[in-house]
Amino acid sequence: MAGDRFIYRFVRDLRLDDHAGLNAAAARGAIVPVLIVDRALESRLTRSPRRAAFFCRAVAALDAELRERGSRLVVGRGPAGRAIKQVARDVGAAGVAWSAAYDGATMDADERLQSELEEAGLAATIVHDAPAIPPEETAAARSSAGQGYRAFAPYFEVWRELPVASHEHPLLVRFARTDASTEGLPQPEEFGARASGAGGGPEVARRVLERFLRESATRYAVAAAVPSDDGTSLLSAHLSFGAISARSAVTSVRERLEDPLLSSKERLSLRLFLRALARRDFFLQLGWFHPRSESESLQEKMRGFSFTRTHVALDAWRAGATGFPLVDAGIRQLRETGWMHPHVRAVAASFLCFDLGVDWRIGREEWDRLLVEDDPALATGNWQWIAGVGADMAQYPRIYNPERQRRRCDPDGAYVRRWVRELEGVSMAGWRGWAGDSPQLALDFSSPDGYPRPVVDHEAAARDFLKRYRAFVSA
Repeated sequence: MAGDRFIYRFVRDLRLDDHAGLNAAAARGAIVPVLIVDRALESRLTRSPRRAAFFCRAVAALDAELRERGSRLVVGRGPAGRAIKQVARDVGAAGVAWSAAYDGATMDADERLQSELEEAGLAATIVHDAPAIPPEETAAARSSAGQGYRAFAPYFEVWRELPVASHEHPLLVRFARTDASTEGLPQPEEFGARASGAGGGPEVARRVLERFLRESATRYAVAAAVPSDDGTSLLSAHLSFGAISARSAVTSVRERLEDPLLSSKERLSLRLFLRALARRDFFLQLGWFHPRSESESLQEKMRGFSFTRTHVALDAWRAGATGFPLVDAGIRQLRETGWMHPHVRAVAASFLCFDLGVDWRIGREEWDRLLVEDDPALATGNWQWIAGVGADMAQYPRIYNPERQRRRCDPDGAYVRRWVRELEGVSMAGWRGWAGDSPQLALDFSSPDGYPRPVVDHEAAARDFLKRYRAFVSA
């Protein structure tokens, strides 16, 4: 009978626990769980083979959990509207719910899909699930007019005081038994990828969070700045596919902070990690309120600034062969694993934007092919922040000196030697090139396999960029 069943469409929320979208659907009837592989999803998965393999394992884990509850994932391929309407007819569903996106392209697609379904007589509900605290809740605390926050500091002041909702109501979430026709679960091969032993799913994500809280969270203040120490949370891919909720992570850290036996250093580490989770929410709300930032600078004054689309050393940056060890180690880590240490990401992105003067969108597109995580709004927010055209309200762009950063965060060379094989047997004194505290690396190997000399003079490149920047903003 129509009205006693309601479709839930999974997208980047591949779990059953602490799920705002499922709760919203459950209020309308027994849930028919659906996954649609449309052209947009197929494109994003095909772009990154590691992402595709991770996604397929997460979907398989989701289907297994549904089967344990007497249900199963109904899979469709093709345009989302057509597939959802077909399932609704097959099972007699009154409507569909799904989780909100925060990048402009998907938000536009969701709006069109919502209109199409409503015109067909189906209820269509979009629910905030990805952030720990929805954009409207933080925006409601603004004292001035306008939507959302464009600066992180005032946002964080509000965010850290707001409660995090819980959507753990398993008895209220009923899954329908249905004989609706379904296609097979997505497989890595259909996206040009290979099956991988490493993957996602709620159980894996929960273990990652628990291990981080147990072993690494209380030293996060150091791990966040030391790339040789894999003490960061490693949750980015799991959060991006919704295998675990950001609410669960925030709540767990807040509860951990209540331990009276924590030292001041441990408490600082936990607060810094909480701040990192808040920054994730911040970029999501930026995408929600400013969807055009996906393709243009958030800062109006920077929209006409001329970044170049190419550079003679662009391919060297892509290959991790710039002659700057920390930059190259980060790029090679990304190419080999689909992940890069967060601080090294900032240094490598800064090098592209300022040393090479290349458009931040070029970097975002390159990393989108390599990263496992699938979070377009976060990618845009972070790249614009680094490029000095987004939410960072500093007076001048923050230009990282790549060699100074290497000496600060990898002083013994452990991280660089792990990823830059050419430097494994080179003494640290040789890395500096000459006496003194030079920011440049000056190695000159005769072997064709030797490590390359720097592709630019960092100091000169930084001065040239700042000169152009000052002239532009003062014009």
